Amino acid sequence: MTALRVDALVAEARTRTGLADLGPDSWQEGLTALVDSLDGEAALTASGEAVLAERIVEQLVERLRFERSWAEHPEIADEEVVAPLVGVGLGRTGSTALGFVLAQDPARRVLRTWEAWIPSPPPEAATQHADPRIAETRARIEAMWRDFPGYREMVPLDAEGPNECVYLLAFDFRSQLFESWGRVPSYSEWLFGCDMEPAYRYHRRILQMLQWRCGPRNWFIRSPPHMHAMRELDAVYPDARFVQTHRAVEAMIPSEAALFSSLLTPLTTEPDLHYLGQHLADVRVECLRRLIAFRDDGNEDRFLDIGFADMQADPMAQIRRLYGWLGEELSDVAATRMSAWWDENSRERQGSRRHEPETYGVTADGLRERFAFYSERFPAFTRTSRG
Repeated sequence: MTALRVDALVAEARTRTGLADLGPDSWQEGLTALVDSLDGEAALTASGEAVLAERIVEQLVERLRFERSWAEHPEIADEEVVAPLVGVGLGRTGSTALGFVLAQDPARRVLRTWEAWIPSPPPEAATQHADPRIAETRARIEAMWRDFPGYREMVPLDAEGPNECVYLLAFDFRSQLFESWGRVPSYSEWLFGCDMEPAYRYHRRILQMLQWRCGPRNWFIRSPPHMHAMRELDAVYPDARFVQTHRAVEAMIPSEAALFSSLLTPLTTEPDLHYLGQHLADVRVECLRRLIAFRDDGNEDRFLDIGFADMQADPMAQIRRLYGWLGEELSDVAATRMSAWWDENSRERQGSRRHEPETYGVTADGLRERFAFYSERFPAFTRTSRG
C-alpha cells in the first residue's frame, strides 16, 4: 500500500507509467494541502487510506499521460474553446439532469465520464463509442456501486453520459471533489483562499485535447463548485455564458450531505453527519455570495436561471427557453431524444426520498435564515413547487 505521503504517491505514479513530466508545478501545493488534511483530519480507516492513496495515484497517472499526449501533439494548443455554456448553481438542484438532457443533442459537446476520468490519449470521432476507456470506466463505476451502494441511488452515472468539471480541476488538485473523500477542513480553507486560475487553465487544455479530433465544439460543461471561482473561470473563458439552476435550500443541503455521506462514511472511523451538513452550509453560503458578486459586477446578462420546480413540471419548456436565449436551434432530433431521456428517468427522480435536515446538524428554519440573501434574490426560482 502506498502511504499518504506526497513523495511516495508521485513516485508510484511515475513508476506505473514510466513517465516523469507532470507539467506546470501548480499541482504540488494542492496535493500537499490535500494529503496533509487527509492524514491529519479525516480519521481514515486503513482501507480508507488505501482507497484514497490509490485515487491520488490515479490522478497523477492521468496527469502524466495527459502531458505526454500534449507533448506528442503540440498542435492541440491551437484549438480554441469558444463561448462554452457553463452550468452553475447549488448541488442537487437538477444540474445533473440538465446535463443528461443537453447531452441528447448531437450538436452539443459534453464532458463524458470516461473523458473526465481518463482524458488521454485524445479521443477520435470514428472510435469514440468503442474506445476501450468506456469499458474501463464502466468497470470502475461497477466497483463504485459495490463499495458505495448508497451513492448509486442518488446520482445517475454512466460511462458515456455527462459528468462534472470537478474531475478536470482535480488533476491540478484544486477541486471540491476532494471534500467528498473525507473530513478535510484545512484543505477546504486552503482551496477557498487559493488562486484557482491554474486549475482552469489546465481545465481548458483538457477541453482543447478532447475536442481536437472529436467534435462538436459547442460545449456544455457544469459543476456547482464553479461558483467559488467565477472570476478565475472568467479569466480563462471570458466569452462563457452561464445557466444557473436553483432549488429551495432546505431541500438541497440535506440532500447534498446525504450524497457526501454515502461516499465518505465507509472510509472513516469517525463519521460525523452533523459536520457534513454544517460544513456544506458554510461552503455553499460562501459559494453563493461569490457567484452573486460576480453577477452583480456587470455579468447579469450572461446568466439564464432555471428553477428545480419549473424543470420538473415542464422540462422541454425550460430547454426551449434556454435555446432561445442562446440563439441556437433546437432540432427535432434533439428534442425527441431529450423528451425520451426525461420520460425514461422521471420515475426514479420522483421516487427519490427526502433527507431530514436534523440528521445533518441543521434545521429547515436555520437554513432558510442563513440563505435568505439567496432566496430573496431569486424568489421565482427557489420556491418549493410550481405556481
